[in-house]
Amino acid sequence: MSLAEQVLAVNDDLPIRTRLPVHSGKVRSVYWLTEEDSQRLIQEKGYNVAPNAPLAIMVISDRISAFDCVWHAEGGLNGVPGKGAALNAISNHWFECFKQHGLAESHIVDIPHPFVWIVQQAKPVKVEAICRQYITGSMWRAYEKGERTFCGIELPDGLQKDARLDELLITPSTKGILRGIPGVPEADDVDITRHDLEANYQAFNFAQPSDIDRYETLLKQGFSVIRDALANIDQLFVDTKFEFGYITDAQGKEKLIYMDEVGTPDSSRIWDGHAYAKGEIIENSKEGFRQFLLRYFPDPDILLNKERMPEREALARDNALPHEALMDISRTYLGIAEKIIGQAIPLSANPKQEIIDILDKEYQLIDH
Repeated sequence: MSLAEQVLAVNDDLPIRTRLPVHSGKVRSVYWLTEEDSQRLIQEKGYNVAPNAPLAIMVISDRISAFDCVWHAEGGLNGVPGKGAALNAISNHWFECFKQHGLAESHIVDIPHPFVWIVQQAKPVKVEAICRQYITGSMWRAYEKGERTFCGIELPDGLQKDARLDELLITPSTKGILRGIPGVPEADDVDITRHDLEANYQAFNFAQPSDIDRYETLLKQGFSVIRDALANIDQLFVDTKFEFGYITDAQGKEKLIYMDEVGTPDSSRIWDGHAYAKGEIIENSKEGFRQFLLRYFPDPDILLNKERMPEREALARDNALPHEALMDISRTYLGIAEKIIGQAIPLSANPKQEIIDILDKEYQLIDH
């Protein structure tokens, strides 16, 4: 089987029983199970969720997204070998660490296959919860141009590129387009302040104002757990994005939980500690791929300027990148995943068929 066939690029066409349209994001696809199947699995498998909780099958892909576009390479390579399995394995590992440290739960109730999560429905908080321990990336670019206020936080003059910040900065942005919030533009991914959240907590889907403190606490605790574990393998946790939501547990209690992925090379920057001590930056995250794209195309402004989105989408659609560009990111993802979880990530020969077989035999969720 060719490498291109081993990659799971299309993940929204599995014959999983559902009555709703499959929701396909840049990387994951979500299949909402029927009420009957959700209730049957909760009972059969003993999931600790409300008996009527809607469940979904979330299937990760090997697609690579950067600058809000999905990229492909020569030879029909429409994803990064090993990427999906690596991302899920890393998230699974951190969620387990969070559990051991007594932090909040996640929306995952079962892991049938390295590419698959069974999740319970959560009400998402409409905040991209971002925290930063170093000044780099978009924050550095803005700082270099003279900006000093980030999400209501003042930074001093004289900071150096890629320097460690004195404290962990929480710099949230909007998740999705929110309308009618004073002072918050109606666009995705807009920086917001702590004051914006407090003054409009319901618009951001917080159940009560005190949950803003709770989300910040979970963000800092989650960051600390991952940072300390990465330090043990000489890696620096530079910045990351978490997402949160609410679930109702089996006892009917509403809880704020972690959602989506955590601490992965897709949602975080991770640097090699040994290289950093010598003044070098070696990226063990998707940032290396972003930098490659900025160097590869003659006009990097297309990738950085939100006003030029149609041109950017055309670039991603019409340009097959060099094969080696995707293999390079494959090595990065598999390498950091193996360091974090302490063992090799096995690559599926035919991930799609494996997923169908497991969901059929063990969960009876495949339509024949």
